[in-house]
Amino acid sequence: MIDGETLLLFIVLLVGITIIVSILIKAGLEKIGIPALVGYLLLGIGMGLLNSQAYFLTPQVKEIYAFLGELGIISLLFRVGLESNLAGLLRQLPRASFLLLGDVLFSGVLTFVSTFYWLNLDLIPSMFITIALIATSVGISVSVWQSEKVLDSPNGELLLDIAEMDDIVAIALMSLLFAMIPVFQGDVAADFSLIFVHTIVPFLLKVAIFGIFCLILFRYLEQPMTRFFERLEPSPDPILMVVKDPILMIVAMVFIIAAIAGLIGFSAAVGAFFAGLVFGGDPDAVKFDASFATLYKFFVPFFFIQLGLQMQLESLSGSWIFCLVLLIVAFLGKVTGTGGLALFKVGQSSALLLGISMVPRAEITMVIMERGRQLGDWAVSPQIFTSVILVSAITCIVSPLLLRPLLQKTYG
Repeated sequence: MIDGETLLLFIVLLVGITIIVSILIKAGLEKIGIPALVGYLLLGIGMGLLNSQAYFLTPQVKEIYAFLGELGIISLLFRVGLESNLAGLLRQLPRASFLLLGDVLFSGVLTFVSTFYWLNLDLIPSMFITIALIATSVGISVSVWQSEKVLDSPNGELLLDIAEMDDIVAIALMSLLFAMIPVFQGDVAADFSLIFVHTIVPFLLKVAIFGIFCLILFRYLEQPMTRFFERLEPSPDPILMVVKDPILMIVAMVFIIAAIAGLIGFSAAVGAFFAGLVFGGDPDAVKFDASFATLYKFFVPFFFIQLGLQMQLESLSGSWIFCLVLLIVAFLGKVTGTGGLALFKVGQSSALLLGISMVPRAEITMVIMERGRQLGDWAVSPQIFTSVILVSAITCIVSPLLLRPLLQKTYG
């Protein structure tokens, strides 16, 4: 029996080793053009496999990793919201709405029809998969466009607008799905007027109130609080400057807002996204984003590692057809939904570029599946969870490999 102090020291040792391995994974995979999140997932899977041979993931260790993973989700969604310039996106909406509509509708309908009618999944699992596969990971494709120095082209700017907006759509749909789950479970009569009164209206009201709360907090209380903390720590010491920046105070506010969101029925991840979205309008947001990068790099790997720990590869036994269908749907939904409609706006080669650029599924997809997995097997079973995470990882690897030569051919 390990005493409490020894167990604590072991957890500290394990977390330290995990951080070092994560840094090495990120550095190694970036050199070969594979997103670091794939390596983090593999690290989590490897830890799970090792644990089956040499038991070291005690319940206490798992709780710590789950806690760090939750902070990773909050950091991840806050960064997504921070980088989603709401005012800019609203200005670009008329230009990108046609492609966004096709992207969301075609990808969503194709996924739902494939899972609910062809694979014969229940309604709620089908909806979780559908909403998860709507979301695009803009960062993965953008990094390829940046490396080829074509992100500032008209196609690159259009890609940014569509991808950021469909992430926002996916998060909104995830929030609405959580609000509607009692209806789908039969707790509310399946009459549209009752659904509207008992579910949709309270949900929209809650969104409005929470959004106003975030807006007031960041627009009217953030600067007085910042000045207060600056007076507390006037030292020019570089370490203390992070408070003056005011990174720690803002991070604390984000954590508080995320917790409040979870307590009132939203996900903590959605609360963090709201905070980032509102704070993204601050003129100092870019400066803050740079300061936040260190905390982001610390916490976010634990989210993907935690996903890897939750994956049960044995659940895939005999279900490779299921994975293959999801993979085909993931590619076809974006390439056809975005690229097909893009033919009406841009040329054939540009349409193909936009379609393939929308294929990667990562952060938002994995957050949605993780939230669904927390509800239990009736919402997201181990097989569904593992399959979608595996499909997400494949899209993140294959899409950049296809995209780079196409960009070189088009712009080279």
